[in-house]
Amino acid sequence: MHCVSSHADEAPVTTVQTVTPTRGTIAQPVHAYGVVATSSSNVTTVNLPYVARLDQMRAQAGQAVTRGTPLFVVQADPAAVVTAAQARARAQLAQDELVRITVPLRQIACDAIAARHRAQGCARCQAGAQCATAARIGNGRATIVAPHDGVVTQVSVAQGDQVQAGAAILQLSAGSRGDGARPNVTLAVEPADAASIHPGDAVTVSGLSTALQNVPVTGRVAMVGASIDAQSQLVNIGASVPFGQSPFIPGTRVKADIATQSGTHWIVPRSAVLSDAHGDYVYQTGSDNKAHRMNVKRVVEDGDRYGVDGALDASRPLVVVGNYELQDGAQVRIDGAKQQPAGQNAKQGTARRTLASGCKDIAVRCCSSSRCSRSRARSLRFACRFRSFRTSRSRAPLYRSMPATVPPNR
Repeated sequence: MHCVSSHADEAPVTTVQTVTPTRGTIAQPVHAYGVVATSSSNVTTVNLPYVARLDQMRAQAGQAVTRGTPLFVVQADPAAVVTAAQARARAQLAQDELVRITVPLRQIACDAIAARHRAQGCARCQAGAQCATAARIGNGRATIVAPHDGVVTQVSVAQGDQVQAGAAILQLSAGSRGDGARPNVTLAVEPADAASIHPGDAVTVSGLSTALQNVPVTGRVAMVGASIDAQSQLVNIGASVPFGQSPFIPGTRVKADIATQSGTHWIVPRSAVLSDAHGDYVYQTGSDNKAHRMNVKRVVEDGDRYGVDGALDASRPLVVVGNYELQDGAQVRIDGAKQQPAGQNAKQGTARRTLASGCKDIAVRCCSSSRCSRSRARSLRFACRFRSFRTSRSRAPLYRSMPATVPPNR
């Protein structure tokens, strides 16, 4: 008669790694590329109301200027000087006429008062316009200064050229001044991404060169294109970015991240979210050392993070490694915690282990019984019950499917 002892198999225990779920603001970035440009609404065209010759050009394209900085010196055409003198004479005549018709109100009738008011208005307008032009011409030589701070983006004439009245001499870009939402960065995005971008969305701009990659500047979306560009087949986005004294000058090629769909959600690592026929879900561990499935809904995606909505508990750890092998109610052991005592035949689960280099491998535990040959185990370089050996991901299922009495052969 033989005595047979049996041990009840305990539930498998899976080693997992966890993090604490947090709730905060997260947005889905849309990547875009573009150039620091000059909006047409920020450009001032500098010209003259009379014919003149450009004697000196004191500014050049790309030069940053402040208000009052001399831009160029001109010499008015002789005919313009004569016209200015005639304008001054007519202005003086109009002023004298205004004085002549100004008489005491007691000596004129009511209809004469109206006539006097009309004459005064006409005289002032005519005199003001003529004096303004004449003052600019003066003796024929004048220095034109910058009307505001900005950058000279274009010079249309050369020194010595004869400039006609009203012809553009140079263009001055005002940049991004004050709080006006004027776009000074032109970006391009895919048409599928344009629908999620709205004016006011935050945008972070950085350069493509090595020197400008670590100099991000934050601004706001000012304009979203309503049509697809015929050449690039992309949608143009205008952003207003206060570059200030940063090295981003007009013409600089940049990349940008536009924050869209910003909101408050549960922020979880990408590896924590799983999907099946019923939707997305995560696992949280409880005080009973079991994994509990929690259904969630993915709302935004930001790199290796998800913004999800669901009935998560901030006090329960969130499983991020080992969750692929879990089922609802499965027994777990958090990596780094003290392992609970297990029976002699307790089955140990498998765990995904991250190495220092960032690579992942599979650690398979041997489920051998007490009849396992220890000498054979040593020769195969594996041990029973309390140790594991590494193997490839493709061969791990083969070892896990072996009977407990069959030691794995490497």
